[in-house]
Amino acid sequence: MKYGESAFDILYLLFAIASGCLILIKARSRTEKQMGYAALILGCGDAFHLIPRVMSYFSDADFTAALGIGKLVTSVTMTIFYLLMYQVWIGYYREHEKKSLSAGLWILLAVRIVLCMLPQNGWLENSSDMIWGIIRNIPFVLIGAIVCFLYFQKRNDDRIFRLVWLYILLSFLFYIPVAVGAGAVPVLGMLMLPKTVCYILLIAAFVRCVTEKPNGRSD
Repeated sequence: MKYGESAFDILYLLFAIASGCLILIKARSRTEKQMGYAALILGCGDAFHLIPRVMSYFSDADFTAALGIGKLVTSVTMTIFYLLMYQVWIGYYREHEKKSLSAGLWILLAVRIVLCMLPQNGWLENSSDMIWGIIRNIPFVLIGAIVCFLYFQKRNDDRIFRLVWLYILLSFLFYIPVAVGAGAVPVLGMLMLPKTVCYILLIAAFVRCVTEKPNGRSD
């Protein structure tokens, strides 16, 4: 089990970071650069948690604090990732930015980060407190729901991004049980694997966008 999961985690990190670099190299627009930044932020952020996790499988050292801090970093970078997904939506579909919506998302981002920084989360102890797991994820889920709905509305407008809304929805459906109940039911942690697959599919859509058509859009 530890070998399979470790190999999967390492390959995912390599894929996300390499894809982000590739997208930035080939990017022809601000929107495509945002896709590259999103992939890099996702991969680099997840590395803070996944690398200590892999190391803990093969070492007797205490990685409690490293795993907790890794979860904190990942919590913040995942939220930034969805703000970038929103910016990608604006640029990719050539939408006019709605100031009220953008302000609302930035406020939710700020609230999420503040909640994540509070000592009650017990990051240094790698705490899995259910109450705080729910509290800090409320603004995150709201951000995800908004971004998911925006892509859902455009699902028939584009071939490459038509399933992005589904990848976002599934990633949250897999993530929420882990964030809330993994402390009480450790086996729920296995749901992070299909959640990661959803992220791989999102990044793959970014790669297709910058490699398949000169203007980054499908007809």
